[in-house]
Amino acid sequence: MNTHKFILIIILLIFNISYNYCQDRITGKNFTTRSEVLGQNGMVATSHPLATQIGIDILKSGGNAIDAAIAANAALGLMEPTSNGIGGDLFAIVWYEKDKKLYGLNASGRSPKNLTIEYFKSKNLKSIPSYGPLPVSVPGCVDGWFSLNKKFGKMQMKDILIPTIQYAENGFPVTEVVSYYMKLASDKFTNYPNFEDTYMINGKTPSKGEVFKNPDLAKTLKIISSKGRDGFYKGFIAKTISNFMAEQGGFLDEYDLNSHNSTWIEPVSTSYRGYDIWELPPNGQGIAALQILNIMEGFDVKKMGFGSAEYIHHFVEAKKIAYADRAKYYADPDFNKIPTEYLISKDYANKRRLEIDPKVSSNKVNPANLENGDTIYLTVADSDGNMVSLIQSNYRGMGSGMVPTGLGFMLQDRGELFSLDKNHFNVYEPRKRPFHTIIPAFITKDGKPFISFGLMGGAMQPQGHAQIVINLIDFEMNLQEAGDAPRIRHSSDEQPTGGIMLDGGTIYLETGFDYESIRKLLGLGHKVSFDLGSYGGYQAIKIDDVNKVYYGASESRKDGNASGY
Repeated sequence: MNTHKFILIIILLIFNISYNYCQDRITGKNFTTRSEVLGQNGMVATSHPLATQIGIDILKSGGNAIDAAIAANAALGLMEPTSNGIGGDLFAIVWYEKDKKLYGLNASGRSPKNLTIEYFKSKNLKSIPSYGPLPVSVPGCVDGWFSLNKKFGKMQMKDILIPTIQYAENGFPVTEVVSYYMKLASDKFTNYPNFEDTYMINGKTPSKGEVFKNPDLAKTLKIISSKGRDGFYKGFIAKTISNFMAEQGGFLDEYDLNSHNSTWIEPVSTSYRGYDIWELPPNGQGIAALQILNIMEGFDVKKMGFGSAEYIHHFVEAKKIAYADRAKYYADPDFNKIPTEYLISKDYANKRRLEIDPKVSSNKVNPANLENGDTIYLTVADSDGNMVSLIQSNYRGMGSGMVPTGLGFMLQDRGELFSLDKNHFNVYEPRKRPFHTIIPAFITKDGKPFISFGLMGGAMQPQGHAQIVINLIDFEMNLQEAGDAPRIRHSSDEQPTGGIMLDGGTIYLETGFDYESIRKLLGLGHKVSFDLGSYGGYQAIKIDDVNKVYYGASESRKDGNASGY
């Protein structure tokens, strides 16, 4: 055994010993951080306690789950600007009890009309920059709020936004994780225009417990409150964004903002051991979770056991197959014919499952051969049985670094995910939606709502979604245990034309997996590493249809909580 592997095993063994014996619980798994939250009349789960409380207050004041979700999202844009805001995009799955069905909303924005791939070529760019004006696409969040409210809401938007406006004007104490990420963001963006004025206090980002205000965002939200969605996409705000982007050498303009619209879409699903798992189709990456689950359904996962090398190996190999397809095919369906139905079919999974060798890690996986791409997640449930699964993001944490003058928010850099390869499904084109990483999820049982959940975090999301489902169904964990369980994150370089390279990538394991499993994975040819990086951020609500009780769970790795009443 080489020195690197030996040192890695010793480090993981030490962490494993300390982890397994650091908690004593009278109920549940030893890795569980808290009990599930229970409530009869409603439930809200977000990544920030104040946002959760705002959602509860909206429910108590007569709003429904949709209204509360919008209010909580607005608050998160203020209180957790490191992950989301009105400069970003939004996706949602809504169970509307009156219709007894699921609805999907794609509120992602499109690329600028006047920016072409030839511009990037003229600048000798091989990829779209991560920051600055070029990766900025139309922010879809605000239109998403109004689309949700118009179709399902009970309250007026001006009332829904009042709590966030008040916090923006009067201030709120910054939480620990948000403070940490704001400091990291300042290392990148301090010299970008308007960043310091908007997000820093006396030359530094707020520390934990320091009261932070954003009066510019309060003014922006007041305009939206009084003028509606057109208050954002037309008039003063649109002009300000357009002028600022032109000054910075960008292309997003008033036309792009004026012509934006969200799209109601049909969620797609697969069955997994008697449960229906729902995701949204591309341009998001949600169907990758369904592909993983379809492949894993053919194995006796329960017998393998949670945390075993056998389980981790098979899960990672299934993930490699799904992500090879993700790299090649997931893109804007308005510009490509995406083979979604085929990719999430049982027949396709049965074929691809045969490629998994139980004894060897694969170094290269090809995408389907056909004949013919940081975030917040929240979920809310109300007394009428409505449930919302909502995810919203600026991408790369705070976004592009572009803070339009006097508006109090940063624009997203989602356009970075476009390819500059003209043969790729996700090639950059004007007025096109980029490949998206943010995905909400939902589980139904016998046609009834069961669990609304999500797990944020870039490429971690589909593999995280699949792990949550497997934890709940195969390993029979409760709602909180399923999120607290140590996670697997496989990282690799998915090449659009050739599958997965770099010797099969690397498995990153959170603290809590035992030495024996790690040693076996190394023996199967996997690269294994310990990493403190992102393993996602989870929230979930389950409905107990017999007792008429909601269960809530929240991510212990972040600042938030679930609350019911």
